[in-house]
Amino acid sequence: MSRIASVAPRTTSRRALRIGAWLVVVAVVAGVLTLIVDGVAASRAEHRLARALQASPGVPFEPDVIMSGFPFLPKSTSGEFSSLFISAEGVPIPDCGVDPVCRITVDARLQDAVIGDTGEVGPETEMKAAGLKVESRVDSPTLGRLMNIVDLYINTPAPEDKIGGGGPGDGLLERTEGIMISGTVPLPGSPETQDGFPPSAAAYTAPKVKVSVSAKVFVVDGRIHIEATDFYDGPEEHYSADVPVEFRSAVLKRFSTVLPPLQMAWGGTAKHALSRGSDLVAIGDSGPVVVRPIQYAKALPSGS
Repeated sequence: MSRIASVAPRTTSRRALRIGAWLVVVAVVAGVLTLIVDGVAASRAEHRLARALQASPGVPFEPDVIMSGFPFLPKSTSGEFSSLFISAEGVPIPDCGVDPVCRITVDARLQDAVIGDTGEVGPETEMKAAGLKVESRVDSPTLGRLMNIVDLYINTPAPEDKIGGGGPGDGLLERTEGIMISGTVPLPGSPETQDGFPPSAAAYTAPKVKVSVSAKVFVVDGRIHIEATDFYDGPEEHYSADVPVEFRSAVLKRFSTVLPPLQMAWGGTAKHALSRGSDLVAIGDSGPVVVRPIQYAKALPSGS
């Protein structure tokens, strides 16, 4: 009798363990399903806003949209997000050729955004935010076209006083001065092109020079100014050449310019500029705003 009594508690204990194990499995599966459902809902809402933004005349491709905040579903009806990030590639800019048109990446971050029911978002939806930060990124090839230096490349060197600077842990470096710009330019007296070939081409045989310069960038009245201050001689891999003394200022001037106004999200204005990796970035911000997706970027004026 005592043997039977001792077996019963063990059987009950095993049954309880099995039930507990199944409850854990069910809880895990339910949690995973909740994550999947929440993620799918967020992805669909982001896609819906992206399509609304693509209705803007200056947005040729579907932009990337990230709605911050987890879980998403409780926020989907109110449409309140701590941050809403948008990145639109291929936005055209004026005064940079016609075939092909110069294009840049136009980013925006709405802070403490309220966009309403995410299932109802469309091109004309009013989106409110406590703050707006906008960035327009110009890559090296596009900057080269703007400056008429076909092989131009911009590089952001690590600070010279930082040991090991520029490693993967630093991410994309940023600078407003000491920026390295490299490219091939004609020497004074040489043509801009030779038989249709730019100075960077082997077929261009007139006097030319390929150098790296150190430059600074700043903004005046919403336009980016690039000013080459000297020839670069730092630790980064660079190009150097014996530029005759009488040509040095002229060569530096070829790497200095004032860029045309860059299109920024919702008509923003650049307040400062910097280099980030191999891009030139214009940055602006503003206080409380009310914006619509369809107003994100303008089309190029006719004839631009």
